[in-house]
Amino acid sequence: MRQLQTAGTHLPPKRRFRHIPVAMKVKLLLLTLSLAINMSATAAEIWWPQFRGPNCSGVSDSAKPPIEFGPGKNQLWKTAVPPGASSPCVWDDRIFLTAFADGKLETLCLARTDGKLLWRRPAPAEKLEEFHATEGSPAAATPTTDGKTVISYFGSCGLVAYDFNGQELWQHKLPVIQTPGSFGSGGSPALAGGVVLVNRDQAGPCSLLAVDLKSGKKLWEAPRTDVGPGFGSPMLWKNAGTDEVIMSGSLKLKAYDLKTGKERWSLGGLPSFTCTTPVVGDGMLFFAGWAPGKEANTMPTWASMVQFDKNKDGAITPDELKGTEMESFFRSLDVNHDGKITKEDLDSLAAMMAKGENVLLAVKPGGKGELSEDAVAWKQTRGLPYVPSPLHYRGRVYLVKDGGMASCFDAKTGKVHYQQERLNAASSFYASPVAADGRVYFTSLNGKVVVVEAGGDAPKTLHQADFGERISATPALVENAIYIRTATALYAFGK
Repeated sequence: MRQLQTAGTHLPPKRRFRHIPVAMKVKLLLLTLSLAINMSATAAEIWWPQFRGPNCSGVSDSAKPPIEFGPGKNQLWKTAVPPGASSPCVWDDRIFLTAFADGKLETLCLARTDGKLLWRRPAPAEKLEEFHATEGSPAAATPTTDGKTVISYFGSCGLVAYDFNGQELWQHKLPVIQTPGSFGSGGSPALAGGVVLVNRDQAGPCSLLAVDLKSGKKLWEAPRTDVGPGFGSPMLWKNAGTDEVIMSGSLKLKAYDLKTGKERWSLGGLPSFTCTTPVVGDGMLFFAGWAPGKEANTMPTWASMVQFDKNKDGAITPDELKGTEMESFFRSLDVNHDGKITKEDLDSLAAMMAKGENVLLAVKPGGKGELSEDAVAWKQTRGLPYVPSPLHYRGRVYLVKDGGMASCFDAKTGKVHYQQERLNAASSFYASPVAADGRVYFTSLNGKVVVVEAGGDAPKTLHQADFGERISATPALVENAIYIRTATALYAFGK
C-alpha cells in the first residue's frame, strides 16, 4: 500500500485512481459508499428537533435505545431540573427544555454527554397565563430547533429565539393567552422551511401563527373562526404536492397552506375538544382523540354538584369548593365566567360536549374545501386517547388510553390487530408513545414506562421501568439513548 501511495502522489486525482488495480478500486468504492451511509445514519441519529421528534411523529428510524432501563439500570446520567411539562428537544450535543420555578419561566440547555447545565435564560413574561394547579404548566411547550437556532414558546409572553450559546436572537411578543377552563396552553411550536408555527387557540379568537425563523417577524396568521380551541401542535403533510400545516381543534381538523396560511380543507366529526396531534404515514393522515361528555357519567351535572351549594342559593362559589376534589376545576365549569357555577353553566357545557365525536380517523390525501365522509379511508371508535397522540410505525397505528390500554390497527385498512389490551400500567397517560428499532415505548403519568415489541396480535411487553414519580413529558430517542423527563429530573439511558 505504501508503494501504491508513493507511485501516485504527484498524479492528478483521476490519474491516480487509474493506477490502482481493479480489485482495489472496487474495495475503495465500497469503503466510500459504506462511509457515506454511516455518516448519513449518524447525522439522522443526532436530532429530535421538537415535540415527538421529526414532524411530531414520535419515530426515529435510526435510533437504537436500550430495551431495559430504569433508575440505576443502563443509566448514563441523571440531572435535577425545575418543574415543567415540556419534552426534551435534542440536537447533536445539546438538550433543550422549558421550565417554571420560583415564579419564573426559563429555557434550559444541557449537555447531552453528561447532563450538565450549560445555560438557562429567563423568558420576558410580565404576567403568567392561568393554568391548572396540578394538570397544567406555564412551561408546557417543547422547544424546537433547526440546529442553529432554538425557539421557545410560552403562552404567557410569546416566542423567544436563542443561538446554541444562549445568546438571544429575537423575541416575538404575544398577549397572555386565555385557554378554555384556564387549563393553560399545551401546543408546542414547530419548524418547517424557515417558518415557526404556533398554535394560538384560546378562549377567544383562535388562530395559527407563522413567524420568520431568521427575524422573528410575523409572516401570516390564519384565523380559526369556525373551530373551537385545541391543545395539539401544528405538523406538516405533503399533500398532493403542497406543503400543508395540519392542526386539530374542537370539532374540526384543518389544513393550511404553509406559504400563505390560506385554509385548504376542513373535516368535521372530531371530539368536543382535542389534546392530540395528528401523524402521517402510508400516504394518509391519522387523527385520534377523545373528550369527556359523549359517554355517560363523564361530565359533572347539577345533580352531582348541588351537594357543594352549601347556602342553597342555586350557585356554587369558589369558597364553597375550597378544599374539595373539585376546587381546581372551578374555572373550567364556570362557563360564562361570572364567578359562580350554576345549573345553566353545566347544561351549556354538556350540550357543547355532546356535539363532539370521539374517533380515530384515517384521512385520504388530495382533499380540498369542506371534506365529506368520502375523504375518510377508515375509522375506529374504541381505545381512543385523551392526551397522547397516535403513533404510526411500520404500517400500523398505535394508541394508548387512560387505564393503560393499548390498541393497534393496520394503517391502510383499519383492521384491528389488538384493541384495549392492558399494559400493566393502570394510570392516566399524558406522554405520547414513541418508537424505534422495532419497539414502542408507552409512558404513564404515574411514572411507568412499558416497552412493547412492535407488531403482533397482542402487545408483547419486553420491559417495564418504574420511576416512582409523575411523568407528563414525552421521551426522546436519539442514537443509542432514550431521554426521559420526570417531575424532578432528566434521565439519559443507554448502553
